[in-house]
Amino acid sequence: MAWEQAEVRTLKEGRYINIDDEPCKITSISTSKPGKHGEAKARIEAVGIFDGGKRSVVFPVKHKVQVPMIDKRQAQIVTVMGSEVQLMDLETYEMFQLPVPDDFRDSLTPGENIQYLIAMGRKKITRV
Repeated sequence: MAWEQAEVRTLKEGRYINIDDEPCKITSISTSKPGKHGEAKARIEAVGIFDGGKRSVVFPVKHKVQVPMIDKRQAQIVTVMGSEVQLMDLETYEMFQLPVPDDFRDSLTPGENIQYLIAMGRKKITRV
């Protein structure tokens, strides 16, 4: 299981939420007051971790949502092959390949350590 459940009222900006099976980082949360016959609602604005798409949802504050388990790890660059990079995890010594984000295209060199994250079975380079 790559996610856990949490109530909307416990979420904060900078945390993560699953929207349409895409792990997203919350950019803003606004709550409305309860009405005469309704309950308080929360509007959540978020940005997809892997696709960068902006998403927004509205849920009652007592609603349970999926929160992805984010694992941040360190890896060492073994080889840079054009638009992909071969990495070795520094804890498990697992070898794998990831596409190079446009931000880091010119700054990756073999032997350098990077930070990457794992969410919902997918990986992404986050920091050099």
